[in-house]
Amino acid sequence: MAGNGSTAAAAAAPTATTATPAARKSTSPPAAAPHAARRATPPESSYQAAALESQSQSQSQSISPTTSIQEQQMSGPEEDIPVDSAYEQDEGDGDSAYDAGSTQTDTTSLLSDITKYRYENNRRYHAYKDGEYWGPNDEKQNNQLDIAHHMYLLMLGGKLHLAPIREDPHNVLDVGTGTGIWAIDFADQYPSSQVIGFDLSPIQPSWLPPNVRFEINDACADWDYKKNSFDFIHVRTMYGSVADWPAFYQQALAHLAPGQWYQQIEMSVVPVSDDGTIYEGHIFDQWGKISLEAGDKFGKDLRIHEQVKGYLEEAGFEDVVDRAFKMPIGPWSKDPHLKQIGLWNQLHWQEGIEGWSMALLTRVLGWSYTEVQAYLGKMREALVDRRIHAYHVINVVYGRKPMTQDG
Repeated sequence: MAGNGSTAAAAAAPTATTATPAARKSTSPPAAAPHAARRATPPESSYQAAALESQSQSQSQSISPTTSIQEQQMSGPEEDIPVDSAYEQDEGDGDSAYDAGSTQTDTTSLLSDITKYRYENNRRYHAYKDGEYWGPNDEKQNNQLDIAHHMYLLMLGGKLHLAPIREDPHNVLDVGTGTGIWAIDFADQYPSSQVIGFDLSPIQPSWLPPNVRFEINDACADWDYKKNSFDFIHVRTMYGSVADWPAFYQQALAHLAPGQWYQQIEMSVVPVSDDGTIYEGHIFDQWGKISLEAGDKFGKDLRIHEQVKGYLEEAGFEDVVDRAFKMPIGPWSKDPHLKQIGLWNQLHWQEGIEGWSMALLTRVLGWSYTEVQAYLGKMREALVDRRIHAYHVINVVYGRKPMTQDG
């Protein structure tokens, strides 16, 4: 259920060099920067080790940061993802060594108040605007956010954005910055920029490029920034975080400089398949329905991935583009690039599912902790079931503020 919004792993992918631990062992070095939030180190599994050989064979096909989306020939949502039948038949060792269990602001608010976190069901949650967001802010969930960042870089061919922003952006805003990893990478890639990232939780690193700063703030409150001032506003995986999206987009439009760009990446929380391996009543089918029900009762819709384009156009953005991608859950695709993305996405789900569901299911739907863990056990089994060819859709949507519009 969330990524950047309020995230990469090292052991899962083959060798390459890049400045982030998130990507140091990836076959596809993203356009990452030396200061990015360096914290995620997911454990190895015997399957992941076995997968290195097949992925190394595809290393020459890795996507460089300069490769265009067209050159990647990535499967769009209209076409089926090719299935690697050899992967399905290889029993391997599944999740033998992967531990998917638990570990461990008005901008002027005092740090002591902001860090009086809520501890609940062995997870840690934000203190500022307590209860407004359902995702944990502990190390385990932050690890998931950094995994997601690397996964999205792979999906976009190493690009931090698809919006055709100016070559020398100055003021940039990252809403719901999470661990701050995107903001830090952007600041390194665009030294001309001054990047502000804000979030409900102060979970960002202290070692930063000089052109980045982080603030504690609520995306649903009034943004305390000068209007018509930002050259780029970036949002990623804020699903289930906003009750009034039209008001949110009006704020974004008002704070952009005329002619400048807004981009949002959102994921569907509903796993599906093209070949019937997910069916009515399957645990992934249940996950989708239960998640959507919980979001509806919480008052913050989880379906925003399919609504962004319409909302942007209604708000007054122009030249709106909606790019949809299929993201395999697991390395079951025959396509080498999608196989690699699927492996990272499998880690993303394994690391994320407890945090995505615990607060919503216990606080909103009234489940017990034991009921949630039994449910998650079935999800973890499905995540490593080689017979299931699951994916979910990711939408990358961007639009421009009209040149003639102020405020």
